[in-house]
Amino acid sequence: MHDFIMPEDSELWDIICDGPYIPTKAVGDLPLTMSKTRKEYIDADRKAMGISTCETAKEIWEALQTTHKGTTQVNQSKIDMLTTEYELFRMKDDESIQDMHTRFTSIINELHSLGEIIPRNKLVRKILNILHSSWEIKVNAITKAKDL
Repeated sequence: MHDFIMPEDSELWDIICDGPYIPTKAVGDLPLTMSKTRKEYIDADRKAMGISTCETAKEIWEALQTTHKGTTQVNQSKIDMLTTEYELFRMKDDESIQDMHTRFTSIINELHSLGEIIPRNKLVRKILNILHSSWEIKVNAITKAKDL
């Protein structure tokens, strides 16, 4: 659990370790505090309150997974959207190979992080197929040399 949460948000790990959090506010000039109303919560208060209503470690874990990873339905929607983006991916007319590769890699990495892994040979074929016609000679040479 620690390894999952720390890279995402170290403050969240502190909240888990320190236990329930109740947002408070100062009362005038007195050294006294009182609980805030829900309308007075700021983003940090909402974040800290997120898991304090959970009673078991399993409930906390499920709440954190949903918050940081999303629900299965949301993940599937992301996968569908990225898959479509992958399938429709084309090199732009004024784009360099490096810029095109950066855009392509971004899509592939997002898919991979969601558990959708595209085989390397398909990725190579996709790249070779989307290059401009000015790259045709090089594509042919690579295809023949590597027996694609």
